[in-house]
Amino acid sequence: EVDPRRVNLDQLQVLRELGYNRVSLGVQDFNPVVQKIVNRIQPLELTANVTKMSRDLGYMSVNFDLIYGLPKQTLETMRDTLEKTIELRPDRIAFYSFAYVPWIKPSQKLFKDEDLPNSQLKWDMHELAREMFLRGGYEEIGMDHFALPEDALSRARKTNSLYRNFMGYTDQKISTLIGLGMSAISETCDCYHQNYKGMLDYSRLVVEDKLPTERGHILTSSERDIKKQIQELLILFKTKVTDQQIQEIHQHQDYFDDGLIRVQGHELLVTEKGAPFIRNVCALLDPDYQHQNDGKFSQSI
Repeated sequence: EVDPRRVNLDQLQVLRELGYNRVSLGVQDFNPVVQKIVNRIQPLELTANVTKMSRDLGYMSVNFDLIYGLPKQTLETMRDTLEKTIELRPDRIAFYSFAYVPWIKPSQKLFKDEDLPNSQLKWDMHELAREMFLRGGYEEIGMDHFALPEDALSRARKTNSLYRNFMGYTDQKISTLIGLGMSAISETCDCYHQNYKGMLDYSRLVVEDKLPTERGHILTSSERDIKKQIQELLILFKTKVTDQQIQEIHQHQDYFDDGLIRVQGHELLVTEKGAPFIRNVCALLDPDYQHQNDGKFSQSI
């Protein structure tokens, strides 16, 4: 994962020689007004140049991270960003909803309520992007992700070998994911842990030949089961559920009334209409999410 504002040709060359074969570029949005308010000035030419360098060096796949729901975004500016993205033709696109969490990120307190798109506008942006990506030749991989037909993600989806970890979709089912760098998150079959976010703490521990872990969580047996169910929902849009879970799911009758989900026997199924709301459906199985009413989590839309 690289920042187009800072990465250079020599760095990309060294990484490629070390065996790295995919690169993900943080883009967020191409509109200058939006870039200014989120403090990420990144001209289109800069992103285009890093994209070309990566392809010239032989990287197999180039991904763009885009965000909708940022302050000052409109449907018109979003359309322009989408058009520029499709023109640059990244192999993969991650299209994320902006997580407005000022209680975690104090810098977001600088945004005014009127700067942020409302839920309806965010939904319109989501639907516009989905329509434009599909029309532009991309395939919908699952929640937030799109890829060109020849990309490994698209091929994995067709052969039922797709896998989802906390970072996103992948064509490799692995039990261990190591995050390198400040704030990076690592995953094993039974735990998560995150590195220190500050340079001083991170560098000190690395120099001392210690793991720069700031915090982590060991999964209980129940949490591992729920993790597997959520992974299946995100890939297959269905999963086996227990009698207790069925009772809890039926407490959310609006999901059934709106035609988003069905329960057949002990199987929870997400309908085609419910696919865009897969994140909300997954939350039905997560007791940590369901029992929180203190605004701890960001909104889906």
